[in-house]
Amino acid sequence: MSRLVVVSNRVADPRKTAAGGLAVALADTLNSTGGLWFGWSGHTVEGGLPGEGELHVQQAGDVTLATVDLSAEDHAGYYLGYSNGVLWPVFHYRLDLARFDAGYITGYQRVNRLFAQKLMPLLKPDDVIWIHDYHLIPLAAELRALGCTQRIGFFLHIPLPPQLVIAAIPQHEWLMRALFAYDLVGFQSEADLLHFSRYVQAEAGAVDLGGNRFRAFNRTVRAGAFPIGIDVDEFAALTHARDGQDMFTRIKEEYSRRKLLLGVERLDYSKGLPQRIRAFKRLLQKYPENLKSATLIQIASPSREDMDTYTDLLEELESLCGSVNGDFGELDWMPVRYIHRNVARKRLPGLYRAARVALVTPLRDGMNLVAKEFIAAQDPADPGVLVLSRFAGAAEQLQDALLVNPYDIDGMADTIQQALQMPLDERQVRHQKLLRNIRRFDVHWWRRAFLDALAGTDADAADHRRQTSMPKRQPDTLAVRESQSS
Repeated sequence: MSRLVVVSNRVADPRKTAAGGLAVALADTLNSTGGLWFGWSGHTVEGGLPGEGELHVQQAGDVTLATVDLSAEDHAGYYLGYSNGVLWPVFHYRLDLARFDAGYITGYQRVNRLFAQKLMPLLKPDDVIWIHDYHLIPLAAELRALGCTQRIGFFLHIPLPPQLVIAAIPQHEWLMRALFAYDLVGFQSEADLLHFSRYVQAEAGAVDLGGNRFRAFNRTVRAGAFPIGIDVDEFAALTHARDGQDMFTRIKEEYSRRKLLLGVERLDYSKGLPQRIRAFKRLLQKYPENLKSATLIQIASPSREDMDTYTDLLEELESLCGSVNGDFGELDWMPVRYIHRNVARKRLPGLYRAARVALVTPLRDGMNLVAKEFIAAQDPADPGVLVLSRFAGAAEQLQDALLVNPYDIDGMADTIQQALQMPLDERQVRHQKLLRNIRRFDVHWWRRAFLDALAGTDADAADHRRQTSMPKRQPDTLAVRESQSS
């Protein structure tokens, strides 16, 4: 079996249960193949030279973890500047928040080149390389420029916007051209796949070869939708573990006279948090039977608080929550319980299980696994109701949730009321269908589906990789530009 090499912005120890969903998904294959996980160390070196960084290699059982430090200048350009100041807002349809500073792309290119230079000597001839997310779009092109001929797949965890939104990015042609250095490009949803298809044909003149295979720049890439899931059994086990049970018991006792609504996410402008609070306020105005009855617990964990956009969002959210509590609160009832800190993952399942309604209402999201975690945590005999934005990638799969438009405040209030009033038999039927879906398309299905598809590209792509692998070059030459003559 070929060794799996995973590359992502951050690296996690797959032996640790708190390492996150990606670690859970990839642990089996990494362990069974003696795999390598490569990425940024999380450390920035003040005074470090741009384009340079120390490599650290350690063992985590059978898995090798390799990380690279970044200079402060590279971190500012690659991570804060281009990845989170340009790609994140644009890919979430927020052109108004993008900062198109010409210097950011230089740092982004430089760090991807640095990663390729550090990773290349660690590779074996038959490795399968799986690169993750928007931070590393050009990494395959940089590896190909150094002579890499291994199979390389890429998975975008965030949404891909329509053609004209992508085209607003300066040098968008360079960015999308870089995707043709991969053998397989994966997306969260069929909508994202459609956007990719339309973009490459309209902007890059790609030829549709059928079967989601596209040819441009003398290269062929296969694309596909691979919606990521969760480990349902693992999350259900957390629900019944001590921390989960303690949280469930405590919340049920404290809110025994209330109907509990719950929102859990990072503080991010893509999550639709102000719209959600406004919809809850409208619920209390329009359906006064919920006064002193319904309570919203909103957890918004800290995220990128060194960026002005997030500071502004934090202030807006705090003001909205304060306004709702001031207008409607009583001495013995506060309608909104707002928590701006992290809640331990092992405690979340108990919180999910105690909630009558989960509000998962992003303005745009690649997938949103909170929706799936909520389903997995429910008591099948008395399940809660999922209210889900139609603009979350999860909505393609979870059609038995109550789907809402988060921009429609009145409509969302009406749907929340429907969720609060839903009879038991309807809740049970909806939950059964949702649970069946997330079990079928769990995180292990996602891993197998992507890696099987990547393996399936090998026959068609072996000649392609040999023909298009580029000669070694000087490190200050951009890989994708060299490929223009191929």
